[in-house]
Amino acid sequence: MTPTPTAAPRAGRREWTAFAVLLLPLLLVSMDVSVLYFAIPAISRELAPTSTEQLWIFDVYAFALAGLLMTMGALGDRIGRRRLLLAGAAAFGLASVAAAYAESAGMLIAARALLGVGGATLMPSTMALVRTMFRDGVQRTKAIGIWSAAMAGGIALGSVMGGVLLEHFWWGSVFLVNVPAMLLLLLLGPFLLPESKDPAPGRFDLPSVVLSLAAVLPVVYGLKEFAASGFATVPALTVIGGAAVGVVFVRRQRGRGDALVSPELFRSRGYRAGVALNCIAMCAMMGSAYFTTQYLQSVLGMGSMEAALWSVAPSLAVGVAAPTATAAAGRFGRRPVITTGFLVAAAGFGLLLPAGTDSLVVVLTGAAVIGMGIVAVAALVSDLALSEAPVHKAGSAASVLETGQEFGGALGMALLGSLGTAVYRREVEEGSAVPPEALDAARETLGGAIAVARELPGTTGEALLSAAREAFVHGMQAAAVGGAALLVTGAVLAAWWLRDGRCAPDCGRPAPDGGGQPVPVPADRPADHLMDRPAAT
Repeated sequence: MTPTPTAAPRAGRREWTAFAVLLLPLLLVSMDVSVLYFAIPAISRELAPTSTEQLWIFDVYAFALAGLLMTMGALGDRIGRRRLLLAGAAAFGLASVAAAYAESAGMLIAARALLGVGGATLMPSTMALVRTMFRDGVQRTKAIGIWSAAMAGGIALGSVMGGVLLEHFWWGSVFLVNVPAMLLLLLLGPFLLPESKDPAPGRFDLPSVVLSLAAVLPVVYGLKEFAASGFATVPALTVIGGAAVGVVFVRRQRGRGDALVSPELFRSRGYRAGVALNCIAMCAMMGSAYFTTQYLQSVLGMGSMEAALWSVAPSLAVGVAAPTATAAAGRFGRRPVITTGFLVAAAGFGLLLPAGTDSLVVVLTGAAVIGMGIVAVAALVSDLALSEAPVHKAGSAASVLETGQEFGGALGMALLGSLGTAVYRREVEEGSAVPPEALDAARETLGGAIAVARELPGTTGEALLSAAREAFVHGMQAAAVGGAALLVTGAVLAAWWLRDGRCAPDCGRPAPDGGGQPVPVPADRPADHLMDRPAAT
């Protein structure tokens, strides 16, 4: 006789209250990204970073986080996810203070790297706790939809709060806003959040930690050098070297029972697809955001507060995308909704193509459509990946998902940003009649061109400013073509990878930890959908 699966326990008031507390780190991370966009002009004036340093100020946080997420996810499975979350909250708060009072671009980059270390403890812990608290598939899908909507809301809140702070205080205040929220998390977390960890995790594999860092960091360095200076031999060799170490890392994980990242996770096609599609979506999303926020301030000439208020409009539209997508997936299945989300976001990039130097409505509409499509995709593929992961491996599962997301986002800024920068530099060099000593600064960034134009007399400065803004818009359009192509590729991959019925939330199987009430299996679902699943009791 086949054992009858028991119904998964449903979350109650305490779990939902704890979930509200877990949203604090998520809001902080999303706010930290958006306030930095609007603080960059002020940081450029005060600290005078080069174009490479400016990209590092943006990206070092995400790369440090991506490099350590797998380590922290495995550590949380061993010492307890709540304990790691609270330690990370304290570290994040201290690093925020260091960033606020940085006196040079190098100091700010270092502080942002420390923020990445703190963030690496926060993200897998919070997502793993969501997986632990919400065993019921319907409730978990709803929670992750709220999670994604909160991230979009955090970006909007961060924009407005950053604008207010930058209007009245110095740029470092945008980092200090993290401190009160982290203190609140440290006060409430011990009382509301449950502790959870792997009951038999094995020893912590330190050589795998070293290998993971040695795989990620050389690749990061090479990509950053490509973005800043184009193709060169040394960056290419570092990328190849990092990839080779990555192969060694993967082989080590396959041969160990106490692997940093359990091979058990990747036996599921749904988990693999969720991680890969999430990476693609974030790559396009962050590439878009890099240009949109600079367009408001540097092309249209808005102040920080005005730009922040205008940026709320697309974020509000994005905030409803995740709950809508989860509801649609419950009715139609994940596959058509995820595929449609990618195509909608690609259409949003298409809306940016006719933009000029005075196209506020066009750019905001394009940003809203891009965000709606990508947030819908992110909510559903995150739920797909987590639903496939065993509860005792929730930390590792969440860390790999977040690693792909953060690496994809940083890679999008580097690749699409470098594509737009290449177009900008070429057009400024060809179309600007400025003294050679001023051209070097003008071609680095649009902010640099604006500063140079202010020092030039009369029509010469106006001509440089006009040419630089036109060049930036053309660079944004080139990046939009690249982003659209990337998203169309994502839609094709989603339709292919989810073709066998794995698109329905919790369709026809108990949860991987042995609990969960199955729902009817579609007739076209293959019989091997229970492969590698432990028997329910």
